[in-house]
Amino acid sequence: MWPGREVGMRRGGRKEAAETRSRCRPAPPAALGRLRGGAGSQCAGRAAAAAMRSVLPLLCAGAWLLGAPACGASDLSVSPLEKFHFKSWMVQHQKKYSSEEYHHRLQTFVSNWRKINAHNTGNHTFRMGLNQFSAMNFAELKHKYLWSEPQNCSATKGNYLRGAGPYPPSVDWRKKGNFVSPVKNQGGCGSCWTFSTTGALESAVAIASGKLLSLAEQQLVDCAQNFNNHGCQGGLPSQAFEYIRYNKGIMGEDTYPYKGQNDEKAMVEAVALYNPVSFAFEVTEDFMMYRKGIYSSTSCHKTPDKVNHAVLAVGYGEENGIPYWIVKNSWGPHWGMNGYFLIERGKNMCGLAACASYPIPLV
Repeated sequence: MWPGREVGMRRGGRKEAAETRSRCRPAPPAALGRLRGGAGSQCAGRAAAAAMRSVLPLLCAGAWLLGAPACGASDLSVSPLEKFHFKSWMVQHQKKYSSEEYHHRLQTFVSNWRKINAHNTGNHTFRMGLNQFSAMNFAELKHKYLWSEPQNCSATKGNYLRGAGPYPPSVDWRKKGNFVSPVKNQGGCGSCWTFSTTGALESAVAIASGKLLSLAEQQLVDCAQNFNNHGCQGGLPSQAFEYIRYNKGIMGEDTYPYKGQNDEKAMVEAVALYNPVSFAFEVTEDFMMYRKGIYSSTSCHKTPDKVNHAVLAVGYGEENGIPYWIVKNSWGPHWGMNGYFLIERGKNMCGLAACASYPIPLV
């Protein structure tokens, strides 16, 4: 069964690839009930996806070398207190390193630790903190967790028309009932787009039917490549919704049709009246160590060609005059605010309004 399997880490051989080609075909009507029940497709992935995943562990195994200091670069002078914090962090996150990698990770951790402290002493709307990425640099994070394939967000544009409102000043679907599934962890695979997709669908089903399911991210990783998605290398929720419509699996078009939109005011209406909304945005270095508060950045772009991470807006609100989105991430519950973060609303922050999409239940 798909639930509980780690995304994107299985290796496939010739026999598996042959089985995959048959299992990734559109689901027959008789199978729709099982797919809607949350069991997910039994397809194991296309041959290309399986081959890509077999290489991924090799890439990730040496990924720390990407962050090695340049030849001749001087090491940071590390204080005993900083060494203590690093060793405590290693225990907390169950990290073990070889003697060579230990030195590199210590240097990276101290560099990040100092950036965190410098940021938190400044006047910002959000705070940074240590997390599971604290011994990685941003190049490593991008390599393992963000998209490596460029995405074309024009696919998300649709004919959705806004209503007149008014809408509630704040919404949080987590507090309305059992409508938002637990925070999941994508692991070392750039499959955030699948978690954003299933998160939106899980909430749409729960709001419409009262039953919260856990849908299969792995099916999208393996089977949605023909819709311009790239497995662990990236994809878009809007394109994943198109695959689901075609496949007639996970969710049927007759019950949960897809509508695209590229306007933050329309996003407010969707979250207020319908269900959580998937969106993509550009992650930059300062987001890596986010701890709490309303994230805002001057270093990210607002154009759809720069987005590299997909998430799920489950609500919105305002604090000290700053409007924000409440967002569910896919980096596990120990990152940020129990797996969530707030990001400034109304300014197309980091391009989030250009790549938003959601299913609308008709039942």
